[in-house]
Amino acid sequence: MTLADSANLHTFVDAANFIGDHPGFLATKALEQLELSGAAIGIALLVALPLGVALGHFHRGSGLAIGASIVGRGLPSLVLIAAFLTLLGIGFVNNMVALAVLATGPILTNSFDSVDRVDKDAVEAARGMGMTHAQILRRVELPLAVPLLFTGIRVASVTVVATAPIAAIAGGGGLGDIIVNQASYQLSGVIGASLCVMLLSAGVFVALLAVQIGVTPRPLRRTRVLESTTGGELL
Repeated sequence: MTLADSANLHTFVDAANFIGDHPGFLATKALEQLELSGAAIGIALLVALPLGVALGHFHRGSGLAIGASIVGRGLPSLVLIAAFLTLLGIGFVNNMVALAVLATGPILTNSFDSVDRVDKDAVEAARGMGMTHAQILRRVELPLAVPLLFTGIRVASVTVVATAPIAAIAGGGGLGDIIVNQASYQLSGVIGASLCVMLLSAGVFVALLAVQIGVTPRPLRRTRVLESTTGGELL
C-alpha cells in the first residue's frame, strides 16, 4: 500500500468516525435539507405537473417542455441562488425558490411526454365510448403515463436533494453547513457530511421508486417501470 493510499484510507476512516460521533447532529442537518428540498419539490409540482399534463393531453407545447428542460439543466444553481438574493434575501425562501426552478424542468418535460406518448388507439377507443376530455385524462392517460411521469419527479427530487448543500452559502442550512465549513469541522466532517448527502440522495431515489412501483397499474409494472429506470426519462 502506497503512502497516498494510506492517506486516503485514513481520511475516510476519520469521516466514518465523524459520522459515528455526531449521529444526532447529522440527522438534524439531514432533516433540514429534506425540509428545504421537499418545499422546493412541492412548488415545482404545483407549477409544472398540471401544466405538463395539460399540454401533453392536448398535444401542444412540446417546445415549452423541451425548453424548460434545457433551461433547468443549463442554469447553475449557484447563479440562481445569487440572483434571488437581491429579491428574497438570504435564507430559506431564496434557496427554496432557486431549487424549485431547478426541479421544474424534469417534472414539466416528463409529465408532458408521459401523457403525450400514451397509445393513441387507447385514447381514440375511449373517445369513441363517449368519454369526456377529463374522463380520458383520468381513466386512460394518467394510469398509462404514471411510470414516465414519476420518473421526472424522481429525477427532480434526487437532483434537488443532491444540490441543496450549495444553499448553505446563502443561509439554507442542511448538511451543506458542514461541507462549506471545513475550518470548524475539519476535512473529516466535510467528507462525512458529503457521504451523508450521497446516502440521503440514494434513499430518496429508492423511496420514490417504491412509490412509483406501487402506483403503477400491475400490468405495466414490469415493462414501464423498468424502462423508466434505464433511460426512459427525458432530462
